Amino acid sequence: MGDQEQREADALRTRELVAEARRLRQVIAAAEADLARTHADAFALAEEQTGRLREASTREREMPLRSMAAEFAVDARTSDRTMQTHLFEAHRTVTQFPTTWAAWHEGRVSRAHVRVIVEAGADLDDEHARVAFEQDVLDYAETTSPNRLRSYAEQVAESVNPRSMQERHDAAALDRRVWVEDLRDGMSMLGAIGPSVEIHGVYDRITRQGKAIKAADRVARREAAEREIEREAATRGEREAVERHSVRWGASFGLSGHGPADGVGDPRAGDTGDTGGCGSVVAGEVWFDDRTMDQIRTDLLLDMMLTSTPSVDGVGGVVEGGLGAIRAHVQVTVPATTLAGTTAGGAELDGKCAVDPETARILAGKAPGFDRVFLDPIGGAVLAVDRRHATAAQKRYLMARDVRCRFPGCRRPARECDWDHREDYALGGRTDVENLGAFCKRHHTLKHAAGWTVVQHSGGRLQFTAPSGLEYTDDPPPRVTFIPDPPPDRGRTGVDDVRAPF
Repeated sequence: MGDQEQREADALRTRELVAEARRLRQVIAAAEADLARTHADAFALAEEQTGRLREASTREREMPLRSMAAEFAVDARTSDRTMQTHLFEAHRTVTQFPTTWAAWHEGRVSRAHVRVIVEAGADLDDEHARVAFEQDVLDYAETTSPNRLRSYAEQVAESVNPRSMQERHDAAALDRRVWVEDLRDGMSMLGAIGPSVEIHGVYDRITRQGKAIKAADRVARREAAEREIEREAATRGEREAVERHSVRWGASFGLSGHGPADGVGDPRAGDTGDTGGCGSVVAGEVWFDDRTMDQIRTDLLLDMMLTSTPSVDGVGGVVEGGLGAIRAHVQVTVPATTLAGTTAGGAELDGKCAVDPETARILAGKAPGFDRVFLDPIGGAVLAVDRRHATAAQKRYLMARDVRCRFPGCRRPARECDWDHREDYALGGRTDVENLGAFCKRHHTLKHAAGWTVVQHSGGRLQFTAPSGLEYTDDPPPRVTFIPDPPPDRGRTGVDDVRAPF
């Protein structure tokens, strides 16, 4: 096959692959659109159930949707809060943007396109404005990428929106929030949504503070360099003076220029640590800041958030010392071998993410006390804790065992949860660890108000039965154990006398 024929064959194969990829995208888009339709139907069913609770309290009226989201979430192995958002967004897409959903189902646009269109047009309460917006933006969406579509969709929404910018800003400000997303390697991301002026003001302030730190660092480096130059100049001057004196001394007494004892103590030999010592002294006196601007901004933000007092403090009569007296509180599980330095394994923060060993040891050094947790050496299940104060000990045991809310998919730390009786205390349920478990406020309420039942088995396994009759199980979080590294072989012979580090 010649080169031209090979190129034509490659081009044909490429066209075939592109066509197959297009076909598969259409299949995926149709499936995703059908799933969105199912989620929308579930949301509609929950609304119907809510409509039948006209005389119920606000909390009771929330239960149908929350319970519906919980059933879908447990089945999909995701968070019920996330699922509740999916149900709402699917219902909004199907009912308010039907043309966009149809284009999605036909594969003319992707899920990403749909998300951009729905988000941009979400504030259009007027149906005629929304229809005009959808048709205009959808035509463009079929010809471009989601990223390019976003700016165009926002411009179109702005042009057809009957509400003023001030009205929309006031409504959007109600959705301000802060959240945490856990990353890898003991890192997490703190996000915040708030008024643009204030958010940019915060960024500008920490940027200015970072520049001030960098400027101070440059001054410190310059002053250190100037001191080094002056010190070297002074040292050179002293040596030249000694040299001139030595020449005159040798000429007067007929010596050949050698100092006493073959140069020992000869000023021309200098102090062996003079030059190097000078550098180390400067480095010891002045700490040079090698952080990047991003690193400085992050350190400044965290430092101010953890130590500063807010300017508006209205809880002085409730909390002694006001808001400034409130300090960050986290629970860290640290293997004893990590504290001892015999393993390099990290610690764990509230069952959410890893903590590097150095930070774990620093936290342990400042902790007023410890809860020692005994784990099964094989399965890693929590066996007991070593404090014997009834209620407090039970809580410590349960925090160590459950780590987080026990409702499937929830990650709320156990220390922020309620201690729920599997069998109600009022009905004779015992207050012991075999009948207690961590449930966050949301799922504690859901369990009692929406008809979920729970049975606890050995080892802390929970069996949930949803109002629909479907069953789900949840086990305590698995534990990672760290085995100490064996000491290096020192050439010993005979019986191995390796001992544990404790």
